[in-house]
Amino acid sequence: MKVKEYIARFLEAKEIDTVFLLQGGMITNLVDSIHEITSILGVTVQHEQAAAMAVDAYGKVSHKPAVALATSGPGATNLITGIASCFFDSVPAIFITGQVNTTQLKRNPFARQTGFQETDIINIAAPITKAVFSVWVAYQIPDILEKAYALSMQGRPGPVLIDIPIDIQMQEMNDLIIPIDDVVLSEENKKESDLVFFKKYYVDLQKSKRPLILVGGGVRSSSELFKEFLHRYQIPVVLSLLGLDVLPYTHPERVGFIGTYGNRWANTTLADCDLLLVLGSRMDSRQTASIKEFKQGKKIYHIDIDYNELNNNITGCETSEADLSLFFEDAIALNRIYKAPVKWKNTIQLERDTNSDTSELDCKGINPNVFIHELSKSSGLAKGFTTDVGANQMWSAQSIELSKNQFFLTSGGMGAMGYSLPAAIGACFASGISPVVAIVGDGGMQINIQELQTIRRYNLPIKIVVLNNRSLGMIRQFQDAYFGGRHVSTVDNPPSFVNIASAYEIERYYIESEEDIQNGLERMWMFPNSPFLLEVFIDTETNISPKVMFGDSLKSK
Repeated sequence: MKVKEYIARFLEAKEIDTVFLLQGGMITNLVDSIHEITSILGVTVQHEQAAAMAVDAYGKVSHKPAVALATSGPGATNLITGIASCFFDSVPAIFITGQVNTTQLKRNPFARQTGFQETDIINIAAPITKAVFSVWVAYQIPDILEKAYALSMQGRPGPVLIDIPIDIQMQEMNDLIIPIDDVVLSEENKKESDLVFFKKYYVDLQKSKRPLILVGGGVRSSSELFKEFLHRYQIPVVLSLLGLDVLPYTHPERVGFIGTYGNRWANTTLADCDLLLVLGSRMDSRQTASIKEFKQGKKIYHIDIDYNELNNNITGCETSEADLSLFFEDAIALNRIYKAPVKWKNTIQLERDTNSDTSELDCKGINPNVFIHELSKSSGLAKGFTTDVGANQMWSAQSIELSKNQFFLTSGGMGAMGYSLPAAIGACFASGISPVVAIVGDGGMQINIQELQTIRRYNLPIKIVVLNNRSLGMIRQFQDAYFGGRHVSTVDNPPSFVNIASAYEIERYYIESEEDIQNGLERMWMFPNSPFLLEVFIDTETNISPKVMFGDSLKSK
C-alpha cells in the first residue's frame, strides 16, 4: 500500500465522507487514490479559499472535520483565510497540502526557494492552527494522521495542517502500517465540570433580581443539553453572533442578539443585568463595547473549555475551565428548579416592544430588517442560513427568525468577506444536499463569485440572496461617522447579479420595492431543490442601527 492509498483509507475509516479541493500537481496522486479506492466525495471548487471556507461550514454543521486538499505554493497559501476562520471560530478541520519532492526542498534556510512552487506552508500556517505536521518519511504517516484527527476535535476544536511531499505520497508503506485508532491522545481530554463553581453561582442566582445568560458559539455542539438546562433554570438568554442558532426565535427565554450592532433591547438587557452567566463566549470587544460600562453593576460567571479565554478581555470574573456538555449534565442532575423574577422578564419584554428592530431604520425603499423577517418566514424548507461579512451580516443577525434545528453560519473572529457562498456549499453537503440560504452583500458576492460554477456543477439547492446596496455598506457608514462622508473605495456600481446568474444558467429574479418581496420569495422557493439567485436592491444610504460607537456603553443611543 502506498502512502497516498493509506491516507485515502484512513479518511474513509474515520467516516470523513467529503473532501473539498482544487486540483493541482502536488495532490493529483492523492486525489486519484481517494477517487479510486474510497466512496469519499471529492467536491471541486474554483478557488482554494472556497475549499477552506466550505470545510469551515461543514465542521460547524456536523461538529466533525471535513478535509480540504490543496497543491503547493499558491494552492496552499490560498487556504490561509479559511484556515484562520476555522481557528478563530473553533471549528474542527483537516487541511492536507501537497509539497514538492524532498529532493527539491531548499537546504539553505536563507535561500528563497529551490523547487517550483516550493513554499514553507508549515511556518505560515502554524500561528492559526492547533498543530502543523511536515512529513519527511513514510513511517510518520499513521501517527501524524491519528494525532491530527484527534487534535482537530479535542478540547477547543480547530484546524490542523499536514504537508506531504509528492515523492513521499508515492512511497510504499509495506510493514510500516499500524492499526487505525492505535494512537490515542490524552492531554486534551474533556475538562471535568466544577460543581463547586455551579453551586456558588446558584447561591447568587437565588439572590439575583436581574439574572441573564450570554451564549456564544461554544454552546452549539451541546445545544440540546443547554435547552434541557434552560427548561430547569428558566433564565433569559442573550446571544452572540456565533451563538445565534443555539435557541430558536420563538424560545421563551430567548432575548436577542447583542453587541456593537445588536438588538437595542438585548443590549439594554445585558447592560442592566446584575448576574451574568457566560457560556462558551470569549466576550470580545464587539460584544462588550466599553469594558468599564459592561462590568458595572453585575457579577460575572464565565465558563470556557480554554483556560486562556477566562479573565482575558473581561477580568474579575468567577471562572471555570470546563466542558459545557458536562457542566449542563451536572447542573441538570442536581434536579433543581429556578425561574427568573417575573418583574425582570416583563421589563425585558417592554424593552423589546418599545424598540423593535424593524422600526430602527428610516430608509428609502426596502427595509432590510423587514426583508430578513419575511425571508425567514418563507424559508421553512431551508436547513439554515449563511451570511457574509458586512451590513448583510448584521441585518440578518438582528432579524433572522430561526426555527428549531436551523443553523446560522458566519465568519466570526476572522470576519472574512466572501464567506457566505462557499460556506453555503459546505453546509449543503454537510446537510445531505438540503436547501441552504446564502445571504450576501454585493461586495462579498464578488470575492468568491466563481463558486456559482460549483453550485451549478452539483445542482445544489442553494438560494442566494444578494442584498445589493451598491457599496461596502458597513465601511460607508463608518466613513460617514468618522471621515466626513468621504466614501473612498466603498460606493460602487456593481454588475447585475441576475445577469451573472443567467450566465451560469441559474434561475434568478430581482426586487426593488417592498411590494415585490413576497413575489420574489415565492419565485425563489418555487423549486426548492434547485439553485436560485434573488437580487434585492437596498438604498445605498441605508445604515445598520443600532450602532454602538467605539468606547460607548451598550445602552448608548
